Amino acid sequence: MTNLNRFSDKVAFVTGAASGIGRATAVAFAREGARVAILDLTEDALSDTAEAVRNAGAQVLTIACDVSKPEQVEAAIGQVIETFGRLDIAFNNAGVENKAAPVAEIELDEWDRILDINLRGTFVCMKYELVQMVRQGSGVIVNTSSGAGVRGVAGGASYAASKHAIIGLTKSAALDYAKQNIRVNAILPGNIETPMMDRFTNGDIQKAIDLEPVGRLGKPDEIADAVLWMSADLGGFVTGAAISVDGGWSL
Repeated sequence: MTNLNRFSDKVAFVTGAASGIGRATAVAFAREGARVAILDLTEDALSDTAEAVRNAGAQVLTIACDVSKPEQVEAAIGQVIETFGRLDIAFNNAGVENKAAPVAEIELDEWDRILDINLRGTFVCMKYELVQMVRQGSGVIVNTSSGAGVRGVAGGASYAASKHAIIGLTKSAALDYAKQNIRVNAILPGNIETPMMDRFTNGDIQKAIDLEPVGRLGKPDEIADAVLWMSADLGGFVTGAAISVDGGWSL
């Protein structure tokens, strides 16, 4: 990973930052000079990420928040603005995996849980992020979809539905705000070495490896590199894109 200080004058906001892709991306922004606000359900869960961000030399703000709760998200964005004065980049990464079941056996409460966090949470974050970005006249949003957002997943209908919908939300927002100097894109990770993958496979990681044409899992840092590219000036002509970083899994 490079250290180019591409974000030395930027403020980055990362949800789902306690572990995995969110943690790696928060630290990557810090290494390249950004001030970083990190968000997850509890501040205790964020302690490791916060320490890593500080060790990378960056100022960090930790925020406990349930992204599906509008009042909490609005307050979180308010904290970012109060602390840093602006919001340049938002990486909406918070999400959860479903309990595996075929469609007819999915409990309605389970369906609602997945959609509330993965889809509603992304929308709610965007709603309040965009208010600030419109006010300041610029911004970049990257939403975490998935390889499951462009294919079916046996036993994973609720997760796949939420991730398909994030792509539609992303593309629509990109059109809504293109003329206001705000770019909105989605990242579509494949099977990545994260705690979520451990849970989803019940610890049998080989099952996930077997799905990958390249014969290995991706690393969180590889997703972070793509997010930073989309967030930087190098990605300045990219908006409304859904970019797969999945070792060929979605092919």
